[in-house]
Amino acid sequence: MIDTRPAQGGDIDPLAAALARAFHDDPAMTWLFGERSDPRLRRYFGSEARRHSRDGGTVLTADGHPGAAFWEPPDNWRTPWSEVLRAAPMMLQSIGPRIPRALKGLSMMERAHPREPHWYLSVLGTDPPQQGKGVGAALLEPILDRCDNEGLGAYLESSKEANIPFYQRFGFTVTGQIDLPDGPALWPMWRDPR
Repeated sequence: MIDTRPAQGGDIDPLAAALARAFHDDPAMTWLFGERSDPRLRRYFGSEARRHSRDGGTVLTADGHPGAAFWEPPDNWRTPWSEVLRAAPMMLQSIGPRIPRALKGLSMMERAHPREPHWYLSVLGTDPPQQGKGVGAALLEPILDRCDNEGLGAYLESSKEANIPFYQRFGFTVTGQIDLPDGPALWPMWRDPR
């Protein structure tokens, strides 16, 4: 059994490295950061983990950092412009000339985002050597249980079509498709409380 827990400061670098490995071949991350993007992905996931922790989100991991999940509570899913500006130097260094299309893609995602109160899973990744061992399920279950207890939905965008059946096992259903500008598709998925 995998015991998940909220990430602490010392967890950020190792979980960011695990997420970089998990997303090394992700179509949306390759579209955003380019090929051979592991150092940029580590910086990005480290920055995002700190932002989620600082701004009221939940960053879950487990001992040994086999993976991580970034959850946003109801009505907290939008990234404030102050945080966009705070991350601008890292993003400029990491994605450079791709910033305009990245902002357009973010805008498309925000337009498709449900407006009713829900928990938003913005990131879920498992270090490749740990995949298939229940890490992803362990990172989903605490917040999905909370959704069920509180009568709230959950939402995510799957960036790999192959991951859709995994999320469906937890009650998520595909609600549409977002075609990123000159890039891959994302599949929005919603889960009603049980």
